[in-house]
Amino acid sequence: MSRSILKAALKRGALLAAANWPVTLIQSSADSIYKLLLAAPLIGGVFLVALAVGSDPTAIISLESREMLAMVATALTARPVVLTAFLLALGVVSVGGSFFVFLVKAATVATLVQSDRDAGPIEEPPLHVSAVARASRFSVDGYLTSARALFPRYAQLGVVLMGVYLASGGIYLAAVISRDPREGWSATALITVAFVAWITVVNLLYLLVQIVVVADDCGVAAGGRRVAAFVRHERRHVASIFLLVLSLILAATGASVLATAALGLVAFVPFFGLAALPLQLLAWLLRGLVFQYLGLASIGAYLKLYRGFSGAHAFRSSGSGSSVPVAGHAGGSLVHP
Repeated sequence: MSRSILKAALKRGALLAAANWPVTLIQSSADSIYKLLLAAPLIGGVFLVALAVGSDPTAIISLESREMLAMVATALTARPVVLTAFLLALGVVSVGGSFFVFLVKAATVATLVQSDRDAGPIEEPPLHVSAVARASRFSVDGYLTSARALFPRYAQLGVVLMGVYLASGGIYLAAVISRDPREGWSATALITVAFVAWITVVNLLYLLVQIVVVADDCGVAAGGRRVAAFVRHERRHVASIFLLVLSLILAATGASVLATAALGLVAFVPFFGLAALPLQLLAWLLRGLVFQYLGLASIGAYLKLYRGFSGAHAFRSSGSGSSVPVAGHAGGSLVHP
């Protein structure tokens, strides 16, 4: 029974993501824009260091990544004013880009939630392309409306996430710095593994709260309490979906690494090497789209599990934003794009 539930949830998530394929393109574009925004102050930091030490920026960029980072860090630490300007620029771009991603993610999740509510049992055989196409709920006006309606709650949730990131990063750095050098690198490796595992759990809970906030049209605090109850009740199914999606992402990452290595070999071949750069850009684009599609498919899978849970443990939002059980109610109201 458990296997059939997981199969149906994953299949439904994949079909919902396919039906609303424009949100995959939008989400991938938003993440790419955010990464480009982060690259701007980093490249600017190289030029700041070059101006401060009187060196050629191209000579610094041509260094290996470790040497370049070590040189930039040393030069910035020795010049507090330059370091302050660099950190301010990085902070402004990071925070501003994060809020942009929160805005886009709000509309994306709202589109998938609306599609899940109206799609019907599209995961049940026989599979009809027309039924999947009718499950699409993407529209430009609806996307913008959902983004405006949900942004305050998603921004609040995002601030909480960034606070957890900062606190976790501070604890991790303190643990690594305070480590006894005589212990070797095994202790650092264990601390790093624990840190990565913790961040992974935080990201999963963050995604589930995003889903519940839209599905039940509730506040962040109420969404957090409902996610806690949901995870306690469906921990095996949630963990199974998470591990399956993580396995697919790791497999896609491995395929991407192999493709990049193969294209690197092609670059040395005369004539064929001219096609290496376009092929690398295409591979980078496909990699981003595949990762986004897997992420959106997981949202659809978690949605199916949560609908089943909320049908048996239904809630509504009271005026204070607290979760109040409602007998016979099949879930909270949705944000209608």
